[in-house]
Amino acid sequence: MNPDDVVVAGVGMHPFGRFDGVTPAQMGQAAMIAALRDAGMRWTDVEAAYFSSMYLPATSGARTLKPLGATGIPISDVEAACASGGVAVKQAIMGLRSGEYGCVAVVGAEKMPRGFMDPRMIFEPWQIEIGTDVNPGYWAMRATRHMHDHGTTEEQIAGVAVKNHRHSVHNGYAMYRKEFSLAEVLGSPLVCDPIRLLEICAPNEGAAAAVLVRGDRYRGDGRAPVRIAGCAQVLAEFSADWRAPMHSLSARDVERVPPTTRAARAAFEQAGLGVDDVSCFEVQDTDAFSELEAYEHLGLCAVGESGRLIDSGATALGGAMPVNVSGGLISKGEPVGASHLGQVVELVGQLRGTAGPRQVEGARVALAHVLGAAGNCAVTVVHR
Repeated sequence: MNPDDVVVAGVGMHPFGRFDGVTPAQMGQAAMIAALRDAGMRWTDVEAAYFSSMYLPATSGARTLKPLGATGIPISDVEAACASGGVAVKQAIMGLRSGEYGCVAVVGAEKMPRGFMDPRMIFEPWQIEIGTDVNPGYWAMRATRHMHDHGTTEEQIAGVAVKNHRHSVHNGYAMYRKEFSLAEVLGSPLVCDPIRLLEICAPNEGAAAAVLVRGDRYRGDGRAPVRIAGCAQVLAEFSADWRAPMHSLSARDVERVPPTTRAARAAFEQAGLGVDDVSCFEVQDTDAFSELEAYEHLGLCAVGESGRLIDSGATALGGAMPVNVSGGLISKGEPVGASHLGQVVELVGQLRGTAGPRQVEGARVALAHVLGAAGNCAVTVVHR
């Protein structure tokens, strides 16, 4: 195999949810041990590790992984809001392709506080005081604008939640594993018009891990190797949300390419693939409208057409372009540092054909997407 290939030798996951008395380190260790077991490797085979989180204290990577063995390897902590795991994967790939390492570990773990994310992590005090910081507010404004401009309906937004909750029923790693009807979603409490309770993901706890190796170090185990074909990280060129201060908004008539579009284009260029090659997608669905927006920004449909796309059933399991067959963050919850690694775990299972009732038939190429504060975005494309 080509030394420049990056192969996912093993993946592991600690369920997402709420686990009183279980520390983030214990969750991260469980995910890492599972990934090593899946790879048929030992911790002493790992030459470097990258640890993603947002809410954990400094040196959490070392405190999580060093108990597996004080081997003296570099363990780097990575933070980029909801894109933290994607950035850690990107750093790991660069370490492998530089020739410095032959085998690296990527681990994400988080223990989030209950309720909406602490605005002090992201915003200035004055923004908090005037109320421009609360998550549902800027999600809702984007959704409302889309409804005004393109005729998107509340039923179409709710359809995303119905789909993802239905997918989650067979995912043992998900926090919520219950199916809801459209009427139940639309009847759930209104959080910030038009976003409802069953359309929002819950910050929670969990961990996920992957062992990555250079192509010439892959031992093989009879399974078709899963390679990372492309991985891109970008930051928004303009304010990605309806919040203040909008530092880079301009009166000039210039193209404003969303960070999701830019990251996907870069990842596809690296992979030599396009959106039509992708068998299944795991995307950032912090709320149901965010998934509709991702359809458009990734190129699954034209701008304004995402509502009709969800109506068509194309993004459901069995459709032409299934999205979030894991249940998405709406069902799994979002332990921020672990969310992208959790997507990778799901997609590796899909490409191996081991996803059980959630299996996408004939899956060969898959895409994982995360988008967070400040427009931090990462897209990873895997294939077999």
